[in-house]
Amino acid sequence: MLRKIALGFIVLWLAALNSSSSAQAWPLLPVGTDQDWALPSTVVIIDVGHGGIDGGASSADILEKDINLAVARKLYFILKSQNIPAVLNRTGDYALSDENRWHITRSRHRKDLSQRRQLTEEIESELLVSLHVNWSKKSSQQGPLVLHQNSGESSLLAFCIQDALNRQQNTAFLPREGKPFYLLNRVQQPAVIVEMGFISSVKDRTMLTDPQRQQEVAAAIASGIRQYKWIVH
Repeated sequence: MLRKIALGFIVLWLAALNSSSSAQAWPLLPVGTDQDWALPSTVVIIDVGHGGIDGGASSADILEKDINLAVARKLYFILKSQNIPAVLNRTGDYALSDENRWHITRSRHRKDLSQRRQLTEEIESELLVSLHVNWSKKSSQQGPLVLHQNSGESSLLAFCIQDALNRQQNTAFLPREGKPFYLLNRVQQPAVIVEMGFISSVKDRTMLTDPQRQQEVAAAIASGIRQYKWIVH
């Protein structure tokens, strides 16, 4: 019965995407709470955005790549504690393009992206969650945003993570389709890009650089992943 109710929420949400630019987040599973039903084993690829020479977005000496890695490590251990196998494609401050010896191109950016995609083809995995931090010219812009592929499962995964982050950050945003993004276009399994907040916002930047708040962000993302797995399985 609970699963049917959750699926009903998803149907209503998908309809809202086509008819409205704003909506309230649906109240689903408690963030960071262990559920008392069994979930199947799977491998979640945690794509840690940027790294090495590529610092990503920045504010003074605060770099996106460092925030991404800090939250990714916390997410990895949370998933592990919940018996959800996960892998990190970057465990330190280095560029994945440096590991790419097979893509014949002079573009470091293309090598980086293709190396990230390659991992999804080399190991048996169910989904990919790519962690990033947003930036805007407007310092008032804040809050999380999850981007998804043009597919039902990716949209569902994005909804679940967006809902959990909305509750964690007291926001009410809807996920969006990430049409121009390489990973979302090239990865075959369900994949999402999670913009955890805005480094250009004082409020978000304070949250994203605080270890305890990073733990809360990681717990919200993990909760969204578990919600998704519960619905599809």
